[in-house]
Amino acid sequence: MIQRYVSKISGPLLDRIDIHVEVPSVKYRELRSEQTAECSANIRSRVEAARQVQLARGFPNARMPSNVIRKHCRLDEAGEKTLEVAVLRMGLSARAHGRILKVARTICDLGGEQNINVSHLAEAVQYRSLDRTY
Repeated sequence: MIQRYVSKISGPLLDRIDIHVEVPSVKYRELRSEQTAECSANIRSRVEAARQVQLARGFPNARMPSNVIRKHCRLDEAGEKTLEVAVLRMGLSARAHGRILKVARTICDLGGEQNINVSHLAEAVQYRSLDRTY
């Protein structure tokens, strides 16, 4: 049923969405858990800091022009290989490739890091769940 529903959404439309993930229902034990999550104030602080880094570059990552992606989303050899494998295995378009790089840049910024690494790319690829074939 999921595949039938997703197949009704055109590829070019999905390409224009930066993040698409399935959100499963929360299990009862997790709802009742004593474990606390990160507080909203800490999250807000990290987001604001990342936003300032992005604005210092001249624009938020989501609005990063395609002609400057290479400058601000540099990858090392391992990152290049990871992205290449993801693009080939998932059959990603050029637009999806750019979106993954911008999301990876944002993940990197949220972590307060300078350079995109393999873990940032892997997380960004995971946020493209509708690009996968079921």
